[in-house]
Amino acid sequence: QVQLVESGGGLVQAGGSLRLSCAASGRTFSDLVMGWFRQAPGKEREFVAAIKWIGSSTYYADSVKGRFTISRDNVKNTVYLQMKTLKPEDTAVYYCASGGRPYFTAAAADFGSWGQGTQVTVSS
Repeated sequence: QVQLVESGGGLVQAGGSLRLSCAASGRTFSDLVMGWFRQAPGKEREFVAAIKWIGSSTYYADSVKGRFTISRDNVKNTVYLQMKTLKPEDTAVYYCASGGRPYFTAAAADFGSWGQGTQVTVSS
């Protein structure tokens, strides 16, 4: 099973930027899509963005479209989430996840492996 380790979270002022990283080890042919999710206190985990390991396709939640960019480095087996123009409502624990669906999905249940999460706090 793929092991995922996130890093890059922290405290930033509204309007600022952060870049999250997710290092994947033990990836197999069944790990087709990498996703980022987030969970704020008292709220359900929500989809943020996804990218396939092959090709250039990406998929974003409407709430982050135009502000966040997901990318990957296949040599380093690392996926990134560049976050710009951050808002207080972006405050959450951010998780990366690996899924085996050959298509994009925003459902957490379609992702079988998860990292431990990294905290992002945006102050107003």
